[in-house]
Amino acid sequence: MKEHKATPFPAAFYIANTMEIFERLAWYGMYTLLASYIMTPSTQGGLGLGNTERGLIMGVVPFFLYLFPVISGALADRFGYRKMFLLSFTLMAPSYYFLGYADNLASFMGIFMLIALGAGIFKPVVIATISRSTDNTNRGLGFGIFYMMVNIGGFLGPVLAPIIQKNYGWQWVFIFAAIWISINFIPALFFYKEPERQAKTGGLKQVFKEMQEVLGNARLALLVVPLLVLLVSFYAGIISDGKATTIIASVLIITAIIWDFMITKTSENNSSSLPWYKQKMKVGNKAFMVYLLILTGFWTVYLQIFITLPVFIRDFVDTSDLAHLLHSLSPWLHDTLTAINIETLSLEITRLSKELASVDFPISKERIGDISTTLASLDIRVPQGELIKAFTTLAKSGEQLPQASADFANQWANDYRQMNPATILSLDFLMIILFQVVISRFIDKFKALPTLIAGTAILSFAMLIGGFAHGIIFGGLLVAVSVIIFAVGEMTASPKSQEYVASFAPKDKAAMFMGYYFVSMALGNLFGGLLSGWLYQTLAVDLARPLLMWAVIALLGLVTCAALFIFNRTLVSEIEQQQAFQLAQITSSD
Repeated sequence: MKEHKATPFPAAFYIANTMEIFERLAWYGMYTLLASYIMTPSTQGGLGLGNTERGLIMGVVPFFLYLFPVISGALADRFGYRKMFLLSFTLMAPSYYFLGYADNLASFMGIFMLIALGAGIFKPVVIATISRSTDNTNRGLGFGIFYMMVNIGGFLGPVLAPIIQKNYGWQWVFIFAAIWISINFIPALFFYKEPERQAKTGGLKQVFKEMQEVLGNARLALLVVPLLVLLVSFYAGIISDGKATTIIASVLIITAIIWDFMITKTSENNSSSLPWYKQKMKVGNKAFMVYLLILTGFWTVYLQIFITLPVFIRDFVDTSDLAHLLHSLSPWLHDTLTAINIETLSLEITRLSKELASVDFPISKERIGDISTTLASLDIRVPQGELIKAFTTLAKSGEQLPQASADFANQWANDYRQMNPATILSLDFLMIILFQVVISRFIDKFKALPTLIAGTAILSFAMLIGGFAHGIIFGGLLVAVSVIIFAVGEMTASPKSQEYVASFAPKDKAAMFMGYYFVSMALGNLFGGLLSGWLYQTLAVDLARPLLMWAVIALLGLVTCAALFIFNRTLVSEIEQQQAFQLAQITSSD
């Protein structure tokens, strides 16, 4: 069989990739530090919130971020990609700046939501540009290159952000994110040329009509949306009674079922012409929706590397072995990537010593545990025995406390410095930069769904491996290895999940379908954030069994693999029929 020569990529392909680098640089520079920032004490410039609030912020806001593309993608098909790019940057740039000045949960979530709206506009448009700039001869390579560009920004963000934070403070992390977004105005205004697209008419009414064709009708939304709101309200403590939550959920479900039974057969047979309240609940594109729901499990597991792993490393993993290894390889890199702000550390030791002055000695294990967590936020991990001796001495130092604190700060920075969790996470992005194109070329010969199953299994295994890093001598090295294994699974699975959607999305609805793809990421962020907050507090903190937490997450990944396998055996033929129909339409139009 004769092979077709790959079509060259147009200029829009490269411009879109460039904008993606800077958008990801801003996002990951902030997001990989976000879990630590939320739980860092306000005395160190953080928000000073707990695991529940962390799960709420990192679950709910990204949920909306990935839900917005459902509408913004469809609007982009109508009003133009360039306009949507400019709107997204106008929203994100000032919001990133002001996010660093939010000092409570409400203001932080409000400003963060504006970033989510901007990013939710940006995402389907940039991916649709890639989709429209590729064809069957170069689509696999094109999405592999795009994913590599995503990770160039993803690598630089976590490397630069900790350095900025340690030298200039938390607010500058957000200021630099605003700067990276602002740079994107240049290519969007002066260099971006929209790919050819079919002009579309109709406003939001037509958009919602098309949404029903794919996602489901208003009756279905009337059940699903309140259930999600109920789940978030219960998790956030707005509704504290679990029994009441169960009763409300049951009433919503039973009411929806009774509503369907009350609809007459005549109404059912002519449902498309009836008002929404006379229609039965209906799923749109069943096979596609099942695929998105299963993919939710993939994203729930995948996102734990950003939501849970940074806090786990901070609280449970001694990464001094990585710091020592880095020093042996390059003292300059060691000093750059593991630098400790001595002044901040000294002030924090002084503050903690003054708090302990009114505490009866000996210091309790609970109090020492709190001190260890506080110091871990500054990338310092001191053995508990030494902490007790040090703070017993500091409590008696009187007027010499500032000097004594400075002495301990210098000693601990030299002996007990840790690798920042964000720096370890940057290994994931670095691996993808180096090997994504190679892996994309290798897996291009395999079908999308089996490849996606294999990738999900690999990253689930990596999560379990990382859980063993707690309490061992080479914990830092083991968690770094787990991140590298995770990267292999990510490189295998994630581009294929996007390529699969792009392969059967109608050309005139490319951005809209890529917007629907993000529904799975929206739900993955919501469930991933809420699950992380609950699992971490219950298993890792309260029961002191962090490995069990990672075992649960890995098990969820294996369940997702099984669901994808069943989907591949049952519903994939329906997707293939859609692909064949789309190909026939293209052929007839030519």
